[in-house]
Amino acid sequence: VIGVVIGKTDVRSFPDRKNIGTERYTFNFTIRDSPTYFINVQSWGREEYIRALSESFRVGDCVTIENPLVQSKEAEREEKFNPVTPSCYKLLLSENHSVVKTSSCYETDTRLLSLLHLPVKDPQDYYSLGDIVANGQSLNGRVLNVLAAVMSVSQ
Repeated sequence: VIGVVIGKTDVRSFPDRKNIGTERYTFNFTIRDSPTYFINVQSWGREEYIRALSESFRVGDCVTIENPLVQSKEAEREEKFNPVTPSCYKLLLSENHSVVKTSSCYETDTRLLSLLHLPVKDPQDYYSLGDIVANGQSLNGRVLNVLAAVMSVSQ
């Protein structure tokens, strides 16, 4: 699978239920290969492997994923912690079987670069900040999509 990385989480650790007293490490990222399709990728493993993999690429890089495990996603559970994707699958990386290679998007396919700037949500599915302020009480408890841009960054 070849795509451009459009999102990435930090490395996290969880207690390993099989090996009490040890930790399992994970991080997720999302890749896109067309205007319509993008998929979440989940990786689990030893701390050294996960940290090295996470540091090997960043958002905006093109990656080639070899030999991932394709799994059906559990929509309700998965989408609580990951971006909602149009696919009913996710990719799972295994330390022993999967390989992630980075390459220049120019070398791979310059069309992938243009995918970085496309929203992942339907353009009709956003609330403006004005709508949220005006209807705050009636929107209480709902999950809302907001499209925003950063105008400046300062202290």
